[in-house]
Amino acid sequence: MPWSPCSPEPYPGIGAHWRARFGQPVRRVGLDPGFPCPHRDPRTGTGCAFCDPASFTAPSAATGPGRPVAEQLATGIAGLRRQGVNRFAAYFQPRTNTNASSGKLVAAWDVATRPPEVVALCVGTRPDCVPDPVLDLLAEYTGGREVWLELGLQSARNATLRALHRGHDAGQFADACRRARQRGLLVCAHVILGLPGEDAADEAHTAAFLAASGVEGVKLHQLAVVRGTPLEVRWRAGGLAVLDEAEYVDRTVAFCRQLSSATVLHRLVGDPAQERLLAPHFNKGRVVAAIRRRLRSATGNENAGPRAGVS
Repeated sequence: MPWSPCSPEPYPGIGAHWRARFGQPVRRVGLDPGFPCPHRDPRTGTGCAFCDPASFTAPSAATGPGRPVAEQLATGIAGLRRQGVNRFAAYFQPRTNTNASSGKLVAAWDVATRPPEVVALCVGTRPDCVPDPVLDLLAEYTGGREVWLELGLQSARNATLRALHRGHDAGQFADACRRARQRGLLVCAHVILGLPGEDAADEAHTAAFLAASGVEGVKLHQLAVVRGTPLEVRWRAGGLAVLDEAEYVDRTVAFCRQLSSATVLHRLVGDPAQERLLAPHFNKGRVVAAIRRRLRSATGNENAGPRAGVS
């Protein structure tokens, strides 16, 4: 039987999905175990053309990977409890969170899932860093909780991946997705819209690729130019254009319409640290509302209220 989200809404947000499954709000707690990205040169700090890990570090991990995971988790949970939240998703976010020995992986994941109020585990990584033994380990955490493997694809066009210096191709993503889903893991694909050299047709190709792969979730980001990346050099030289809000809304809606309506949308707009962001500067709430309004209209659900939990 094909997987479907718990929420009956088409294109549910992850918050709506979790609320339907667990009966109450669930919020992510960002964690940083300090595992490095194998594709990032430690001498120069360079990796993918758009990447700046410091731009996407959660507040609970903000003091860096030196803080124990248990302490990061406790800090994040305490902050969310003050907002009335009592169920949590442990989210291993920056860099490559499967790039460590099995002992280190188990130690981090054990700590993160020990509290009974942690009902989901989300692990972000690269599609070329999930060998079978790692997937076997991760599958051991599926009992009684959701386990999401978040794989950075960005584009299904191999030429684009080479230009971005991604270090993997679309075939490696498809293989990683297949092996993860065989083990009962839910797969969330990360995609960037507005990549250099890509148009709406290229993005439709990526959406069709993901629909065929059977991913359960998608996390969308606008192409963001942040300080200290190769894209910054190109942008300052006038050789890189970024989408404005209206263009991004159009491209996101067109992309989502290529997916199964059961696809859980984990994020609709990226949210890099403002002190490091150069362009574009979006009003996130306005963009998310516009996308959701258009998607409701497309599915004949214009009168539905806002869907919680999509960031």
